[in-house]
Amino acid sequence: MNYRPHCIELNTPIPEEPVLFLKPDSAYATDKNPFFLPDFSQEIHYETELVVKISKLGKNIAEKFAHRYYEEFTLGLDMTARDIQRHARENGLPWTTSKAFDQSAIVGKFLAKDCFNLQALHFHLNINGERRQEGYTGDMIFSIDQLVAYASKFFTLKTGDLIFTGTPLGVGPVAINDTLEAYVGERKLLELRIK
Repeated sequence: MNYRPHCIELNTPIPEEPVLFLKPDSAYATDKNPFFLPDFSQEIHYETELVVKISKLGKNIAEKFAHRYYEEFTLGLDMTARDIQRHARENGLPWTTSKAFDQSAIVGKFLAKDCFNLQALHFHLNINGERRQEGYTGDMIFSIDQLVAYASKFFTLKTGDLIFTGTPLGVGPVAINDTLEAYVGERKLLELRIK
């Protein structure tokens, strides 16, 4: 919930502070293997997000120092069982089963942040060659550094932890044989086949 248009498309109030949820290490996957649609959901959606990798241990990090705690970034897919999430929201239940299932946090190739302005980064997702989602990090409600600082109030951030920073407008379902390609500018960082 870090882009206003995405909040609107899901009919969710604009948050006054970051909305956090966790994924276990079993959710981690790369684009080296296909994503197999799980049998417990009939509506798996893609959510393309900028992802930063924590580079050192941190707790109660001040926002002004947060940039020192990540050196690399990539694009990732927060795969979401939207039907399960919708049911959970309607009944005031946690989102865990809709967001934290196996291989639901897919990441692409990491790049060093030094050559990029992560606060003014354009990214997009193509599915089967058609552009489906576009994002600009300057449109985030909460900056990367705000997210790192906020998360570190509650959780000790450890080396290798990944922070997905939210998805822009344009989420939608995937289907068998779809090919998803995520780009920063014209540089492809992730390519995934749906099985």
